[in-house]
Amino acid sequence: MQVAVFGAYGHTGRFVVAELRERGYEPLPVGRDGGRLSAAFPGVEQRVASVDDPASLDRALAGAAAVVNCAGPFASTAGPLIEAALRAGIPYVDVAAEIEANRDTFAHYAERAEAAGVAVVPAMAFFGGLGDLLVTTAMGDWTTADEAHVAYGLSSWHPTAGTVASGVVSRERRDGRRVRFTDGRLVYADGDLPRRDWEFPAPLGVRPVLGEFTMADVVTVPSHLDIPEVCTYMTANAAGDLAAGEAPAAVDERGRSAQTFTVDVVVRSGDVRRRVVAHGQDIYAISAPLAVEAVHRILTGRTRATGVASAGRIFDAPDFLGALSAHLTVETPPAA
Repeated sequence: MQVAVFGAYGHTGRFVVAELRERGYEPLPVGRDGGRLSAAFPGVEQRVASVDDPASLDRALAGAAAVVNCAGPFASTAGPLIEAALRAGIPYVDVAAEIEANRDTFAHYAERAEAAGVAVVPAMAFFGGLGDLLVTTAMGDWTTADEAHVAYGLSSWHPTAGTVASGVVSRERRDGRRVRFTDGRLVYADGDLPRRDWEFPAPLGVRPVLGEFTMADVVTVPSHLDIPEVCTYMTANAAGDLAAGEAPAAVDERGRSAQTFTVDVVVRSGDVRRRVVAHGQDIYAISAPLAVEAVHRILTGRTRATGVASAGRIFDAPDFLGALSAHLTVETPPAA
């Protein structure tokens, strides 16, 4: 089966292309720059397309079973690619971490995608998708909770050019303000991010984190779970690396960086807390098996919804995480 990858020559796009091949799919690289496509994928069928040219997108998706959008800023690319996927009648998956872009996907395409019976899964990546799967798993049989906390323990964070560009767009869209999800809605405010300590499981232990370092989980989690407070945190050292802007460097044959991560999720209902923790290597590399597993489950009918849906709503979250055991270690330590 042929799966189109828009932005295939980008950092995350290359991981997605490699993962598709390993899973037995035929990746179809798509991008705006024909020269970069040819250099990255010599001898492979590829198609040039631009989000400013709907006809080129239609030609690029012709014959594909699904499309994965890896090209940010997603504020510019998600809408045109979703429109093209709806015209083609094929599933759409993206790796967007932009809060506003993901919110737009739910707001603008929910009814049309549902009516067309087409799965549209935004934020199927480290930020947004993984957190949603972990929160959904932690919820278990709960139908509601008071709070969900997602703490990101990154050993470092050297951003890609796409991350930097997407961050600029997001800051412009929110006029430089910070954002959080409280009382069931997104709230924007001025001022510095609050600081606190977070007690991660071993081996990290207690680390200083930035509170209200808000990621796409504040869109994906509340899209299907009744949790009025969703809080995300980032280790202070990783936030400092992000500001420095040094690009990631490969250290193994898969192209992964030396970066390691721990995602610590705690949900609270009354006095009861539940906890799920995930460990792995390279936040960009892990986005590839997340996105490709999503495509595989959609194409093989292992879904719980149609239309626009987050990972935790459309898939069996614990089973999905179990399928990533080669890339991700998931554990349930005692709640803090």
